[in-house]
Amino acid sequence: MLHASPSSFEIKPALAKIVCEPSWRWHKREKPLPNYDLFYVWSGEGTLIRNGITYEIGRGSCFLFRPGDHTSAVHNPQKPLVISYIHFDVLESVTEIPLPYRVVRETVDLEYMLARYVRLFLVNTYAAKEEGQLILKQLMIHLLRIDQEQDQPVQKVVSNQLAEAVHEIANYIQQHPGVQHRVVDLATRAGLSSRYFSIKFKDIIGIPVQSYIIKTRIERAQHLLLYAGMNVTEVADTLGYRDIFFFSRQFKQYTGHNPSEIR
Repeated sequence: MLHASPSSFEIKPALAKIVCEPSWRWHKREKPLPNYDLFYVWSGEGTLIRNGITYEIGRGSCFLFRPGDHTSAVHNPQKPLVISYIHFDVLESVTEIPLPYRVVRETVDLEYMLARYVRLFLVNTYAAKEEGQLILKQLMIHLLRIDQEQDQPVQKVVSNQLAEAVHEIANYIQQHPGVQHRVVDLATRAGLSSRYFSIKFKDIIGIPVQSYIIKTRIERAQHLLLYAGMNVTEVADTLGYRDIFFFSRQFKQYTGHNPSEIR
């Protein structure tokens, strides 16, 4: 459905957000579903059967039933289901159809689109059909994205989170070159041990964290000398160097020039 045009989504009149009565039960139909049905649980508890497979459902449970599916469901009358359902068809031949089931963890965007879609047809809203088709396309893209993210191996997700944490620390160092950064403090900021943080920082950024701190500080020193009208003493003081001679040696080590030559 990723490449289907919005105009190919055919809106069906069966759509609502409802609070199920305590005695509610979704009986299995003699004939299978004739179209797609996006079914989402806002709250409550229940059991749903799709094509013989049983699902325990609750907040965030989200199905995309397909033409030909057989479905039935019951719920806990003490915790009744609140659900949205949207029936539709796609007039084009489609590929990349969202999975039949997922549990949505980040619900804000999906719930906004579901609520907006239903509101369009509660009253005679101008251009409701056109906007509804656009929202259906957005909903399908959103489900495909959730399916793709949930299909990633756990190790890959962890690696992505680790890389983001390390890059955040690298950016923090760049934004605060005058701070006397300690590895233990940076590691704590990243939520890692000092040793593991140091290893991963070098793996991801390409140089040891201490070298990165010095490199960032010297690059900032070059900028201040060239463009800020500051002398060598002022720059060294601004960047936290207590010893101007140590600053000059370190500057020359990294740039090949004395800071006074740059000035």
